[in-house]
Amino acid sequence: MSLLDDLLLDLRAEGDGIWNAVAGLDDAAWATPTPAAGWTIATQIAHLVWTDEVAVVAATDPERWDALVTEGAADPDGFVDAGAHEIARLAPTALLARWGAARTALADTLRDYPPGERMPWFGPPMSPTSMATARLMETWAHGLDVYDALGITPERTDRIRHVAHLGVRTRGYAYAVRGEQAPAEEPRVQLTAPSGDTWAWGPEDAAQSVTGSAYDFCLLVTQRVHRADTDLVAVGDDAEHWLAIAQAFAGPPGEGRAQR
Repeated sequence: MSLLDDLLLDLRAEGDGIWNAVAGLDDAAWATPTPAAGWTIATQIAHLVWTDEVAVVAATDPERWDALVTEGAADPDGFVDAGAHEIARLAPTALLARWGAARTALADTLRDYPPGERMPWFGPPMSPTSMATARLMETWAHGLDVYDALGITPERTDRIRHVAHLGVRTRGYAYAVRGEQAPAEEPRVQLTAPSGDTWAWGPEDAAQSVTGSAYDFCLLVTQRVHRADTDLVAVGDDAEHWLAIAQAFAGPPGEGRAQR
């Protein structure tokens, strides 16, 4: 099985968990606020719908994609949120049906995309594998907000390795989006997976490092937790600063979450 196949299976599993949590909700429950200010459960699902659909457009419809980029450039801060709020107006059954169609279309599109080619995105072009990783990261992160709103403790699985990997790979982006220059020296990142396995990135002899639980690292790079509420240990000022600004998702700098 290829890495892409593995990613798509994990993406399906993450989406299925959220689907099972919301499928039986009544209309009032869909309006439950989530930890993201101004976003309800419906808004969270609508955001996943919008992004899955836009990813398919990016891969299949150049003319429509160019129009979306132009529209986004006119309102870079509000463009994505506006799409989520618009779709969230749908009735819950229609919203779920649209998400189901978008999830299937995305997986089929990524699986069939020409090998070796990259699709455009809001930033550097992405391979199907990179896009699947990004979609898994966002699905996992927005799923956390939904589970929080419903009082559900999500299962901790090693599927978050994809999120952790993206969090490490986007280190330079976290600096760039804030107009800063990333330090040339790469830190060592060594994390403990939910299964107890050890995951590591970067040179073993790096002067700076980050260690701790993979779950807390993934919460941090998706800005679902305040730095002070993690078990992560940073050695070196550069490593500590990175953890303060870490951002695995595209777009302007996120506001993060308040300290508990």
